[in-house]
Amino acid sequence: MNLYTEYYQRFSDDLYKIAIEPTSGGNWTYLDLHNKSGALAHKLCELGVQKGGRVSVQVGKSVEAVALYLACLRLGAVFHPLNPAYTLSELRFFLVDASPDLVVCRLETEAELSGLITELNIPGVTLGASQDGSLLEGLQVDVDFETVDCDQDDAAALLYSSGTTGTPKGIVLSHRNLETNSAVLVDAWGFESSDVLLHALPIFHVHGLFVALGCVFMAGASMQWLAAYDPAEARKLLPKSTVMMGVPTYYVRLLADPEFGEKDVQSIRVFISGSAPLLAETFEQFELRTGHRILERYGMTETNMNTSNLLVGERRPGTVGPPLPGVSIRVVDARGESLETGDIGNLQVKGDNVFQKYWQLPDKTAEAFTEDGYFDTGDKALIDSDGYVSIVGREKDMIISGGLNVYPKEIELLVDKWPGVVESAVIGVPHADFGEAVVAVVVLETAGEFDEHAIAVSLKENLANFKRPKRFMVIDELPRNSMGKVGKAGLREKYSDLFAV
Repeated sequence: MNLYTEYYQRFSDDLYKIAIEPTSGGNWTYLDLHNKSGALAHKLCELGVQKGGRVSVQVGKSVEAVALYLACLRLGAVFHPLNPAYTLSELRFFLVDASPDLVVCRLETEAELSGLITELNIPGVTLGASQDGSLLEGLQVDVDFETVDCDQDDAAALLYSSGTTGTPKGIVLSHRNLETNSAVLVDAWGFESSDVLLHALPIFHVHGLFVALGCVFMAGASMQWLAAYDPAEARKLLPKSTVMMGVPTYYVRLLADPEFGEKDVQSIRVFISGSAPLLAETFEQFELRTGHRILERYGMTETNMNTSNLLVGERRPGTVGPPLPGVSIRVVDARGESLETGDIGNLQVKGDNVFQKYWQLPDKTAEAFTEDGYFDTGDKALIDSDGYVSIVGREKDMIISGGLNVYPKEIELLVDKWPGVVESAVIGVPHADFGEAVVAVVVLETAGEFDEHAIAVSLKENLANFKRPKRFMVIDELPRNSMGKVGKAGLREKYSDLFAV
């Protein structure tokens, strides 16, 4: 199989249908996507990319970037998307570890990246957001590309996650992982070819890349395309859409507009939220304002989607719904024993949606799975008597800010190097806009004034914006338990009102 072949079978009945309608103009039909992805697949071959080779991509959101993703699928190459906000020092790790056959970057970062990719001996090309860049030069759009046959377990994408140790892990997602999950979501969320998705998400992330695009392509539906989320622009596009997917921040920002209400959502059949917990307050305010109950679901990079509140049926605030078809879920104690209904424990999942391995980390892969094939998510959860899952915490201290994962140890290592800092603890605290805001709690060698601005400026060189602490709090010593572990739960409680309005 090949995931692209599965997509093509679903949308090929009407190749002249609009697939993507960017706000900047210049609609793309499914035929346009097919032809451009085929031309790009030819170009990748010319650049030395072969089946199984990695293509590392750090570009802005554009329809051409979607065509590049499809081209990688058609060639049997492995698509490796990277957040455009990553700094040069962050990129070094990813490029060394992934060992790509090709790097695709933005025009504006070509000069900055040239030294690194030359040092690593990786070919590089550019892709701009305005149909420009060296990757697009000399494309043969009038020549079709025969999609490469792949095994269902062949790698289709490589994305990176991390634990609190700060060492990122490459997550290998197969054609079967992505195809199975997309097909299940189309059925679960009632996608049809007549649907129009408001796509405002980034496409370097599972949510915008695999969930949103997968549902649209599997249904042969269409998209309203926002290059970046803007609540005013989103409000303008809602009357032309039938579905919106977003992180909780998107809905919070819509509600911040006092004029937003029922008149804006007459054509919408479902609002879907994920990537971070949706506050019950946001759920209730949104229903009060629009009459819509947001459908919250739960997934992660390693598994795509695992659970979802019901399209037809009860959507419970504070829960992520029951397991999706084909997904097995259980909650276990520290010994791996299944717990009773309503008890909190470690959440484990199993199904064709679950990844097979961490890239070049067989020991980490083995640690992540039980003997009977369940993946340990690292999340704490409970399952009620109706099968609805509630995520109550994270075993690891990962922060989710604006729908993006932030791993404290990476930031702590940098903060601890700052002159005068003895140690630090990075935590996430509630924030009305981002869901969680990154806060660094620091202990100083000697009491005195702490230059918060100076360290913030310094961190810009090594950390993407979403990772940088919004505040630095100075305390005499970090709280610890009897085993010496920092009590981050207590710190989160202490600073829980830091950004209260």
